[in-house]
Amino acid sequence: MFTSIRIKAIYIAALLACCSHTLPAAQSTPEDTKTLRVFIFAGQSNMVGSDSNANEIDDFASFTGTGDEQTKIRYSYAIGRENMHRSNGWSTLQPVNNVVGPELSFGKVVSEQIKAPIAIIKCASGGTTLGGDWNPDDPSGFKLYPLAFELIQEALQSLESKKIKYRIEGFFWHQGENDMFNEAYKANYAVNLKNFIKRWRDDLKTPALPFYIGELSCKTVWGMDNRNNMYAISEAQKEVCDEDTRVTYIPTNHVGVLTKSSNGLHYHYGTLGQLEHGHNYATQYLNSIGKLEVKNRSYKKWPLREKSAVKLFVLAGHRNMEGEISFTADLRKSKYSSLRKDNFKIPYSYSTGGGFHSSEGFEPLGPTGSYDTFGPELSFASRVHKKEKANIAIAKFTHSGSQIIDWTPDGSDAKSRNLYAKFLSFVKKNISDLEALGHTVELAGIFYHLGENDMSLSSFKQNAVSRMKELIDGSRQDLGIRDLKWFVSQQPSAVFEGAAEVDITGQLSEWSQQNKSNWHVPAPGLLADKEHILMNSNGVIKLGLLLADAYLKQR
Repeated sequence: MFTSIRIKAIYIAALLACCSHTLPAAQSTPEDTKTLRVFIFAGQSNMVGSDSNANEIDDFASFTGTGDEQTKIRYSYAIGRENMHRSNGWSTLQPVNNVVGPELSFGKVVSEQIKAPIAIIKCASGGTTLGGDWNPDDPSGFKLYPLAFELIQEALQSLESKKIKYRIEGFFWHQGENDMFNEAYKANYAVNLKNFIKRWRDDLKTPALPFYIGELSCKTVWGMDNRNNMYAISEAQKEVCDEDTRVTYIPTNHVGVLTKSSNGLHYHYGTLGQLEHGHNYATQYLNSIGKLEVKNRSYKKWPLREKSAVKLFVLAGHRNMEGEISFTADLRKSKYSSLRKDNFKIPYSYSTGGGFHSSEGFEPLGPTGSYDTFGPELSFASRVHKKEKANIAIAKFTHSGSQIIDWTPDGSDAKSRNLYAKFLSFVKKNISDLEALGHTVELAGIFYHLGENDMSLSSFKQNAVSRMKELIDGSRQDLGIRDLKWFVSQQPSAVFEGAAEVDITGQLSEWSQQNKSNWHVPAPGLLADKEHILMNSNGVIKLGLLLADAYLKQR
């Protein structure tokens, strides 16, 4: 019951919802260490790595050195549109034009895990469509299908001329943003993608070639504003995955989005997101060949006294509650360094990244983020545990790509984002799991951080508090706890708010006066990025302490 697999930080939960894979038909085997494994990367701006900067790579401790030349990895590329950057045959893997694409971290992770040599061929061009530019039958615009095919053929012929044995191992595709603005392209995306995949398999004479389809980024303003269009493309991509066991849908809701310019309004991941998404691609591939390391974080001995009372604290929300840019490496030299260690006295259950990364039952409280990140649960639990005489347990449910509308009972038309039922099921399961162990359980409160994804657009901001009320009222009714305490923390508006100011702070303050079980926890001065969206490690720690103090104050 208490089995927990640490590597869910790198993604087993998501794989269960996707398609399984076998290796492409070839004369070599997975254990073959001499055959060169060739990976193809293609798509539009997020495959290019737009709005990223190679000089920022070492700012993120988990990816230090990824921008260095990877001399053992062959690299052939054609990147860009009017001013396309092309390699002269094979080069070595490194940033091109100071841009960070997912191939950099992918290559580093895969090369460290397998003994066989690898090579990457990349063709990517921003602002292009599958229905037009990438159409294999009638390419228009930049005519990228024939260009990519030429690039790949030249690269493979060069290997053959040198008598280098190779096999094409996988095709990684990240594209779709521009197709959603053309009604015909959007409506036919699934058909076009199926044809695209078939043509590549036929033209490359690899009928079993696995494809990996990256989910479009929905965390930026444009992604949120066009949620129904984004949903249409993602559903089309999932349809292809469902019909073809050699096509895998790669979720990205857990992947960070951080840029240092106003272009963060776009669909782009930025440097951090590109690094994480490349790692994301790599772990999916490694899983398909049985090379994914598994670590066990299960309890060997349940820490709480038999039949004792337990207070369960539920933390929920979006990007900052998940801890998108708070890294455990930042804790090493801080006064909070003890938070890096697992606390076996505090059971912890979680579902983060929209279900992408989740525990199986309870495990010791500790940093469990997908990329060596952590959330406010660490500082929150530490402070509460010191003050509370009772046993405590922590449960955390987050979806960093969501907005408050996704948490309401009615949800939105983008049905894959709707979280209300999943959230309540998560809460109920944690209560029942503790009760099954003989404990009496008090749901001490739900702690929700409102901010990141609802403070950027006036249309969402205007309805944020009313939707928050829908979630709270619904939860009290459906959980059967009329006086369930809700603590809602709230950060300031994003700096690119273009419409009239909406007084979220005032609305929440008024809400807190309406019911003794309502608690408003303002969280000013915690934001770290230029766009006033995200908290760094210090901000996330302080958020946890603010929420803990709010709870302790009202006891």
